[in-house]
Amino acid sequence: MKKSTMALVCAVGLLLALLFIHPGSSPARVDSSHFSVYQPTVYSMHLRVYSVVGKPTVSAALINRVLATYHSPAAGLGQQLYDLGMKYGIDPVYALAFFMHESLFGTTGEARRTLSLGNERCLPDRRCLDRQLGGYAQMNSWEDGFEQWYLLIRTLYVGQWHLVTVDQIIPVYAPQADHNDVAGYIQAVKRAVDVWRSGAVMA
Repeated sequence: MKKSTMALVCAVGLLLALLFIHPGSSPARVDSSHFSVYQPTVYSMHLRVYSVVGKPTVSAALINRVLATYHSPAAGLGQQLYDLGMKYGIDPVYALAFFMHESLFGTTGEARRTLSLGNERCLPDRRCLDRQLGGYAQMNSWEDGFEQWYLLIRTLYVGQWHLVTVDQIIPVYAPQADHNDVAGYIQAVKRAVDVWRSGAVMA
C-alpha cells in the first residue's frame, strides 16, 4: 500500500473514531438517554419552587381519581377543576391540594354546606353563612366554588400582591393569627403536589 493511501485511510479512521467517541459532535445523532437524565433535573427544580402559576402538571383523569378515592361530593368534576386552572393560568394541582387541606375534598367542615374549595370568607355577591364565626361564602355549586378560588388566587394573591409560591401564599391565606399551623399547611400542600405529580392518588 502506498504511503499516501495509508495516510488517507488513517485520517478517515481517526475521523470516524472521533465521531463515535464524541456523538454530540455529529448533528445527525441524537442520544435519547441524555433527555431522560436531563428532564427530571429540571422537574425537580420546578418542584422546589412550588409556584402556583403555570400549566397543569396533573391530568383531569387523575383529579377525578383523587376525588373518587376520597369519596368527595365533588367527584366527577375533575375536568371542570382542570379547565378552570387552564383558564386562570393556575396549575390545578394546587387547587386540589388546597381543597384537600381545607375540607378533605368537601367531606368535612363548612365546605359541606358552602360548596367552597378553599373555605373563602364572605363575598359581596354570595350569601354569607355563620357571620358570628367570621362568615363563609355560600357558593352556587362546586364548580362555582372552584372558580371563586381560582379568581381569588389569580387576581388578588398573584395579580395584586405578587405572591406566587406556596411559601408566599399560605401565610397570608391561612395566617398564624387565625390559629393555623402555617408550616404544617405548607408541607401538606407540597407533599400532596409531589404525590399527585408522581401519578399516585393517596396523599
